[in-house]
Amino acid sequence: MTTPKTVAFSKHSTNLFFHILTQCNLTCRHCYINPEQHGKQILPAATATAWLSQFAAKSRQTNVILLGGEPTLHPDLPLIIKHARDIGFGSITVDTNGYLFHDVLSKVDPQEVDFFSFSLDGATRKTNDLIRGEGVFDACIAGIERTISKGFCASLIYTVSRFNFHELENMVPLVKELGIHRFFIQVIGLRGKAARTDACAPDSEILPVSRAEWLETIPRVAREVARLGITATYPKVFLDLAEPFECAGLVAENYFIFPNGRVYRCPLCEDFAVHSLEFRDHQLIQTARLNEWDLFQLNIAEGCVMNKLIQPQNLRYADDGMPEYKIGCCLLKEEISEDAAAENN
Repeated sequence: MTTPKTVAFSKHSTNLFFHILTQCNLTCRHCYINPEQHGKQILPAATATAWLSQFAAKSRQTNVILLGGEPTLHPDLPLIIKHARDIGFGSITVDTNGYLFHDVLSKVDPQEVDFFSFSLDGATRKTNDLIRGEGVFDACIAGIERTISKGFCASLIYTVSRFNFHELENMVPLVKELGIHRFFIQVIGLRGKAARTDACAPDSEILPVSRAEWLETIPRVAREVARLGITATYPKVFLDLAEPFECAGLVAENYFIFPNGRVYRCPLCEDFAVHSLEFRDHQLIQTARLNEWDLFQLNIAEGCVMNKLIQPQNLRYADDGMPEYKIGCCLLKEEISEDAAAENN
C-alpha cells in the first residue's frame, strides 16, 4: 500500500502569506489574528504593491496568498490582485470567509485569481456557526456557489478542533456537491484568540484533537476526498522518533506578512515580537537578534521547538522522560491526489 505524498520543503519556491488588513466582519472563536501584534490598519494599496515588489525577482516561483482579517473588506483588493498578476507571481489565492465584499468577483477574472479559498469549520450549519457566527454557513456556501458559477476555482479549508472533529467525515459529500477543487485540513494552532484562557477552557473544546484521533481519521478522510478527484492536503503533525525533523524556517521560503510591517518565517511565532524580518521604508530588512531565527537553530528531541514552547500539550513522554514522538513543522504537508487514493483503495 502506498502512503500519501509528503510535500517536501521546496528551496525553489516562495510562499507569501500576505495579511493586507486585520479587520474582519466575523468573530471566530479560534481566530489567530492578534491586532496588538499584527497591527490594526488597513494596508494602503500603494504600500501593499510596494511590498509585493520586494519579491519580484522570484515572482514566477512565488505563490501569493492574500489574507486578513477578511481580505475582501479591503476596498482595493482588486488593484492589489492585478498588480500581483502584473509582477508575474506563480499563483494568487484569496482566502475568504465567503461574504465576498465590494463585489470582488465582478472586479477580477479567473485569469487573475488562481483560487478563492473558503473557510468552513462544520459540515452543518449548527457546528460551523457556533464557531464562526450565526448565518456564516449559509453565506459561505452561497459565496462558494457564486464563485464557481463565475468560472473561478474554489478551495476549502477546514480547521480541525475537538469542537468540529466529529463532522469532518461529513465534509466529503459536501465538497463533492459544491464542486470544490482543493480541500485543506488544518490543525488548530493555539495563537490569537485560541490561545486565550477563556477560549481554551475545557468546556470550549476549541482545542487540538489527540494524536490517535488525528492519525486514525485525517489521512482516511483525505483519501476519501481524493477519490472524488479533489486534491486533499493536511499537515504532517506527528513524526515517529526515527523520522528526521526539518524546520521550514531554515530550509524553505515562507513569509507571513502583517500590516504593521512585521514579517515572520514561522506562523507559530506570530503572537510574539520575535519576527526575524520587517518592512522599513518599503524595504525588507532583518531585525536585531534574538528572534525567531535563533529559535529555529535549536535541536530538541521533541522536534518543533515552537510547539514545545507554546503548545506543549501536543506532546507525550515515556517514563524515562523522552518524548514518545516528534511534532513536525506545521508547514510540512501531506498531499493526496486521485491517483494516490486509488492506489490505496
